[in-house]
Amino acid sequence: MERIASFTVNHDKITEGIYISRIDGDITTYDMRMRKPNMGDYIDNLTIHSLEHMFATYVRNSEIGNKVIYFGPMGCQTGFYLLVRDEADNKVLEIIMDVLTKIVNHNGEIFGNTREECGNYRNLNLEAAQMEAKRYLDVLNSKEVTFKYE
Repeated sequence: MERIASFTVNHDKITEGIYISRIDGDITTYDMRMRKPNMGDYIDNLTIHSLEHMFATYVRNSEIGNKVIYFGPMGCQTGFYLLVRDEADNKVLEIIMDVLTKIVNHNGEIFGNTREECGNYRNLNLEAAQMEAKRYLDVLNSKEVTFKYE
């Protein structure tokens, strides 16, 4: 059986950052790696869930919102996938940085925090989302983003 593309990257060499993992026609998949794989430092479920609610809402309401195909967590708990149609990498990076900043500065309720809106609404915490957004923003600000796995 043919291996899927994400399994062809040596995860022991992946560092925190943002990478293009595949391009399918006009859809680009960005791997938003918030943690280094296989190091035991994974994002807990509360933080993943909370950040997913905040990031998905902000990015779908951004300038590229109508081009966002999907945003969701990696099963390995090291980051998120962002799938975008017809968009330049630098614009996507600009939007990601803006969304993370908005999350860090968000005042008020976490988006989608009611029983009617979420299947696990009690498992949300704005501070957890803000701490992870700040952590990742610091990572992206500390290095040149090439979008390429090494």
